[in-house]
Amino acid sequence: MTPAVTREDAREKVPTVSLELYAKDFEKFVHDLGEAYERYGFVILENHGIDLELIERAMERSKAFFACDEECKKKYTLRGLGGARGYTAFGVETAKGANAPDLKEFWHLGRDLPAGHKYESTMPPNVDDVVEVEGFSEVNKQIFNALDELGNCVLEALAVHLEQPREYFADKTNEGNSILRIIHYPPIPPDAAGRVRAGAHEDINLITLLLGADEGGLQLLGKDGEWLEVNPPPGCVTCNIGDMLQRLSNHKLPSTTHRVVNPPAERAHIPRYSMPFFLHPNPDFVIKTLESCISDQYPNRYPEPISSDEYLQQRLREIKLKS
Repeated sequence: MTPAVTREDAREKVPTVSLELYAKDFEKFVHDLGEAYERYGFVILENHGIDLELIERAMERSKAFFACDEECKKKYTLRGLGGARGYTAFGVETAKGANAPDLKEFWHLGRDLPAGHKYESTMPPNVDDVVEVEGFSEVNKQIFNALDELGNCVLEALAVHLEQPREYFADKTNEGNSILRIIHYPPIPPDAAGRVRAGAHEDINLITLLLGADEGGLQLLGKDGEWLEVNPPPGCVTCNIGDMLQRLSNHKLPSTTHRVVNPPAERAHIPRYSMPFFLHPNPDFVIKTLESCISDQYPNRYPEPISSDEYLQQRLREIKLKS
């Protein structure tokens, strides 16, 4: 496997933006987010308002679930859904273009819908009966809702940055097919040659908000072709652009390639946990390039619109979660 090339300049860092600006100086919030995303596709959010005790409780409950034996966890694997809900076992998901699966297992939680909802064919019900870990579903739904609210604040600013009304995304994500993914990267197994915790990839959705990841390893691919470490301070949320928003914005907001590399040998025995929230639009939202992002200098890269659900299904097949 080709050794990682990592940027040596320690001063190069993903920018940090405070959510306090959202209420105090929205114009600066828009400017700072837009500048960071156009440069890196990533930003670190501080003072985000999500209760740290809630985050700690969710992480503790998640660790308890992944500590269950394989037979127990696999009871919660739902066949035919491409991992959309419940448990996906270790060594299943494969990064687009990779030859070997990632070194991870994960749990998926989505939006609860009332019976008979128009989106129920594309947004299946959650698995709520994890009897082995008390409070597992409840606390993770609280995290889902908190990150959904935070993500909508970010999208308000990005709408303005893209020369749209501030409320542009409000009726396009209010029932979005968003996912909270709870990931466990176990200690690196002895037979892991040529495999990594998460291969280089881009996210499918509009934006991703990441909690946890106290154990390092997250890197983004810079425009100079070198890898940059992403090490958010404790208690912060890392937020990056996904492919759907890159497409909608005609690449004004880039969906940056990123990965989770394996730790050095002396830390290979330490597991890693994280909680990314993939904020998706409503399944029937049509991704059509914004006119404000098209010009003679930047012609439309995507003249053919596509629904967000159709795009999602294509990508799930590419990463081998669906056949």
